[in-house]
Amino acid sequence: MGWTLSRYFFFRYLSITVGLFVAISTLVLIINFTELSSRASDVPGFTASGVLIVSAMRVPMVMQQVVPFIALIAAMTMLITLNRKYELVVVRSAGVSAWQFLRPAAFGALLFGLFTIGIINPIAAVGLSRAEALEAEFRSGKSNEIAAAGAPWIKQTTEEGEAIIGAHAVLAGGTELVDAAVFRFDDDGTLVERIDAARALLRDGFWELRNVERRREGQPVEKAESLKIITNLRPEFVEERLARPEAISLFELPQKIDVARSFGLKANAYAMQFHSLVALPPLLVAMTLIAATVSMRFARMGQSMTMILGGVVAGFLLYVVSVLVKAFGTAGFVPAPIAAWLPVVVATFFGVTYLLYKEDG
Repeated sequence: MGWTLSRYFFFRYLSITVGLFVAISTLVLIINFTELSSRASDVPGFTASGVLIVSAMRVPMVMQQVVPFIALIAAMTMLITLNRKYELVVVRSAGVSAWQFLRPAAFGALLFGLFTIGIINPIAAVGLSRAEALEAEFRSGKSNEIAAAGAPWIKQTTEEGEAIIGAHAVLAGGTELVDAAVFRFDDDGTLVERIDAARALLRDGFWELRNVERRREGQPVEKAESLKIITNLRPEFVEERLARPEAISLFELPQKIDVARSFGLKANAYAMQFHSLVALPPLLVAMTLIAATVSMRFARMGQSMTMILGGVVAGFLLYVVSVLVKAFGTAGFVPAPIAAWLPVVVATFFGVTYLLYKEDG
């Protein structure tokens, strides 16, 4: 296939992908803004502009999650459009095989994946961290509303006894907790007190709590500007336990994994996130092959809705399997590289096998 035709197919795929990306980004922003506005309506100081900023910061992370579906729909849309305009019929009658005219779309999917992990992922990681910090800043003073289902928790044991620490956001490489709550226990495991703080800063050997509210049984609430709690935790351990892997960019993950393992931590979540991102470009190529299996056949009256629905369902199942296997990899039941690459390999073989059967017999 000549360069002119390849370029035509490539830019058709590219234009459809960009259009879908912009449209879905706008939709995600509107939905996120509406949902966050309803949740933050009773929070003092949470303005519409603040909600819009937080919503916009969360959009890149959501878009990173839906990129496989964008690649699938873009490839299906391109092939269906070419079929309806009889362009694929003309191309195939000229002796061009499916492997040739799918190459520009597969190359576009590969570039889209590289753009996602190289550009969108760092922006999404920074945006998610800033959004969580900004939202926690607006909610400052409501730390006593932290619930077990709403925040991550970490446990420490020192000479002062056991303590369980939770936070809405983890900043500065694990050295700063936003909207933190500390539950302290005595040697018998009895709850002694609860300490709420707008900020918790990890210093050398202690936590420095700021804007503190201290609650003990049978005593009124004590307020203080600052309070120190002894700790033996390291920033790397705190970040590995509390921070979300999605809030760390691809380029920082290898260092985080090495540091965490140097402290004896498994770092399964970090490793799984790293390998999932590395496997994303080939996954988009596999999505393109799956789209070709249901969108390439010519139909005089248009593509069958059953075939289109089958492609969407196949892509959705691939995504569900990827998420499921990723959960096993994060839990440590499956090695991270295998968990990340297994869905990609299976989907690729499925698409290639089907195309070989249809195209080459």
